[in-house]
This record gives sequence, C-alpha cells and structure tokens, in this order.
Amino acid sequence: MASLERITIAPHLTFDALVAGQPGAPLVLLLHGFAESFHCWRAQLTALADMGFRAVAPSQRGYSPLARPDPKDHPSYHIDRLMDDAMAIVASCGYGDKRFHLAGHDWGGSIAWALADRHEARLASLTVLSRPHPNAFNRALQMPDGEQARRSRHHTAFLELDAADHVLADDAKWLRERLAAAGVPPSAIEEHLSVLGNREAMEAALAWYRARGAIRSPLGPIRVPTLYIWGDADDTVGRAAAEGTRDFVAAPYRFEALAGVGHFAAEQAPERVSELMLEHLAAYPV
Repeated sequence: MASLERITIAPHLTFDALVAGQPGAPLVLLLHGFAESFHCWRAQLTALADMGFRAVAPSQRGYSPLARPDPKDHPSYHIDRLMDDAMAIVASCGYGDKRFHLAGHDWGGSIAWALADRHEARLASLTVLSRPHPNAFNRALQMPDGEQARRSRHHTAFLELDAADHVLADDAKWLRERLAAAGVPPSAIEEHLSVLGNREAMEAALAWYRARGAIRSPLGPIRVPTLYIWGDADDTVGRAAAEGTRDFVAAPYRFEALAGVGHFAAEQAPERVSELMLEHLAAYPV
C-alpha cells in the first residue's frame, strides 16, 4: 500500500506524494496529468513496490495545496518550473546523484519527454502514457486532415478565463462525465475530485495550460530507452501522433497500442500498464 508523505523542496513548495517501496531501492518517479491527480498511479505504485522499486507519485505544482503559487503568475507554472520540481523531488527523496526511472501521463508525459531531452544521463528508462513526443504531436496538428487539431480543441478552451467555472459547474459535471466516459472507475473519480474539485486547485491546474499557451516547443531526439503506451480509443491523441512518436526516439523504443483503451490507460487497464512498465524497467536497470 502506498503512504501519503510530504516532500519539501523549497520554502512554500511542499508536495503531497504517494510513496511505496523501500527507501534506497531503485526509484521510479510517476508524474500525473490533467484532469486527474496522483491517485491515477495507485495500481502501478503497488506493482512497482512489490517488484523491489521505490515508487514516488507527487501531487504536482498547483495540485498540492502547499505548492500552489498564484495561478495568475503564469511564469510560476511554466514547464521549466515543473521540470525543476521533478528533479528537486528526486533529490529530496535521496536520489540526487543517482539514475532513476521516469514515467508520465498526459501533462506528466509532456514533462517526462522534456526531462528526457534535458537530463538523459540521469534516466535509466522513460515510460510515457498517452502523450506523444511533442514533435510528433506538432506534426500531427499541422496535417491537412485536421484530425489532431479537432481532438485538441479543449486545450484552447482551457485558456478561457471562465474555464474553471465550466469544469466545476454542477458538481464538476464536465469532469465527472469526461473521466467516466474514458473508463475511469467511480471511486477513482472521487479521489481525483478530492484533489481537483475546488476552485483553487482547478485554477492552478489550468495555469499549466495558460503558462504554455498554444505553443509546444520542439525537442531533440530522445536518447533514453522509451516505452510509449497509447490507447487506440484515446479521444485526444490520434494515431498519426502516436505512431509518429517513433521518429523522434533515438534509443531502444517500444510502442504498445492498447485496443479499446482510452486516454486514461493506467486506470482503464491497470494490470496491463503495470506489466508493460515492469518489463521495461527490468530491461534497463539503473
């Protein structure tokens, strides 16, 4: 079972984190996305700990009440700050000079790709769920068929000033329906709402989009052994972006398309995701 801990990396930056496994064991850092929370990794935390890993899933900047700069201060939510948080959390957990495994879903996947680009020497392996390599995503967005652009329309909606009101209206109806339609269990939805279901947290989560705007910066080729998991029923990421990710990984690469699985694969197919992750981590030890 994972335990809830607090990790302080700087004054006014204390993160809630779900932690499992023995201290000092090989570290796996798990970064959640939107519109979920660190609870999305609960199955993988247990599976990783059972196989001898130290698994840490932080509630990231803005999601943790004690790591929530003013959401109107967009530079505080720039992806560089989110990357800095991840590396500082690794150091605070006692792995400052050690290699570790990194996994990310959705926005956490975006951070994971960027960390692999910037800190490849620190990473033993990379696992990304749903979010394609940014270059593959940008390429798909520009395709004449407009498919990926249609799938990504909600990104622009999240930039609107009333986005939090819309997402939280009628007891978070939009969020509940979005997660339920993607196969997230009702109990998990309540866990995510315990983190995100208030105005302060939602504004901070949306600040990630507003800090980035509509631009997704290109990255270099990834030189870390990579596992990319995509559900072929994902309504936000099309096949062109998913399959095109292989063009931007210059390292051992495994692409797994999960039939009938949507955007939230770790919760819709937890056993398969855990199995794939464990195989990948075993192949590339720290």
